[in-house]
Amino acid sequence: MLKSSDPHKFKIGILSLAIINVIVIFDLTGLASQAEYGLSSIFYYLFAALFFLIPICFVAAELGTTYPNAGGVFRWVGQAFGPRWGFVAIFLQWVNAPIFFPTTLAFAWIALVFINPNLAADSKIAANSNYAPIVILMILWLAIFAALRGFKSTTWTTITFGLIGTIIPAGILSFLGFLYFFQGNPIQISVGWSEFIPKMSGFSGLVLAAAIFLDYAGMEMSFVHIENTKNPQKTYSLAILFSTFFIVCIFVLTTLPISFVIPAAQINLTESLLMAFDSLLRFYGLPWASPVIAALLVVGIAGQLIVWLAGPSVAMLSIGRAGFLPPIFHKVNSHNAPRNILLLMGLIVTILVITFKILPSVQAVFQMLTQLASLLYLIMYIMMFSACIYLRYALPNIERPFQIPGGKVGLWICNGVGIFSSLFGFYVSLIPPSQIPVGNPATYVAILIVGSIIFIATPIVLYSLRKPSWVMENNENPLKAFIKIKP
Repeated sequence: MLKSSDPHKFKIGILSLAIINVIVIFDLTGLASQAEYGLSSIFYYLFAALFFLIPICFVAAELGTTYPNAGGVFRWVGQAFGPRWGFVAIFLQWVNAPIFFPTTLAFAWIALVFINPNLAADSKIAANSNYAPIVILMILWLAIFAALRGFKSTTWTTITFGLIGTIIPAGILSFLGFLYFFQGNPIQISVGWSEFIPKMSGFSGLVLAAAIFLDYAGMEMSFVHIENTKNPQKTYSLAILFSTFFIVCIFVLTTLPISFVIPAAQINLTESLLMAFDSLLRFYGLPWASPVIAALLVVGIAGQLIVWLAGPSVAMLSIGRAGFLPPIFHKVNSHNAPRNILLLMGLIVTILVITFKILPSVQAVFQMLTQLASLLYLIMYIMMFSACIYLRYALPNIERPFQIPGGKVGLWICNGVGIFSSLFGFYVSLIPPSQIPVGNPATYVAILIVGSIIFIATPIVLYSLRKPSWVMENNENPLKAFIKIKP
């Protein structure tokens, strides 16, 4: 897994990188939104994998192995369209993490509450928005403290926490759920080939289904580890392909057990996963295990938070030192962690958590921030897909260790499908969900639009304000040479 011949350096193998990809993407907290669709959730997962996840994986593998150095989406988009738009792309990837954190932290809060064996009391406390912000912020700043321990430490922590708090609970849920099903026990959904095809009751019902696009987002983020991999071209591409297959399987196998035991009308975005665990464990005479599972889920969320804190922040540090951020954001601590960038992420999340007091319910905040994060991340993906097409024509003779199959026809199909899917997801993500009370729909949509404009405008303004003094002297940053070539 992690290999090292130098005490100051470490190497990541295919398995470790694949596990990191799974932990980054597979989010137990989002399973309930798809469980409502029962057997047709399989259709949604396969559809989104075919038209969104696979294009992302192919494009990330081609661009990542063609430009195996610092920068990630900044370098890829910037190489095609210039550093201004490269900075917009990496900023949208970076800011997506603090926007999405409150939803993950909200689930962490609920999981902590469910460690208490009194299920009736748990639901009442979990729904109380007076307690949630305090606990959420405590979890957040503990994760930031862990990320400040440095990149090597966070890599080990991510893998360990991910295995303990994500993979193991997912395996337990899948095993118990399908054991319950195959033993012929009554389930809450209909089973048959006709149930596989979704039945749309209204266009607004697509909103929760479209959340799966964000469930699959983040595969390209593991690029930050490429400099610490052995034989990066081979390792990176194989890890992406392996983790893609595993991610689709694990999503399907963990979503259906929830729909087996929780009626669709009672599915709640924030509590249903824990309710499903509790129902299955009680059915098999293991009620004492419910608090244990809840505690493990908190550990898994901590691992996911740490990797989403560390990965984009390390990439942002490299770009900031190349002249895109003021010197205050060039600072690192004794562990070489980007201290001030991490603290800024924490500040953004802290401000966003205040929205728990504005909207009518924790679930409404959960959905609104998920949709805002989707909007910003999908814009970044549109830029990435477009850059892949442009670079294949602009730099046709550059060595590409991995290339999207099918020549230029495959290039256009892969990226065209990715762009279309991103545009569809963007449009649908602007629609308030009919299943969740969000207050005034116009206000809800206005928050999404204004939030998107603010976060897109921020990197453009920063780019226009940059100064020569922002470039860190004596910095062996490969992006500096790139920026001089592409002014």
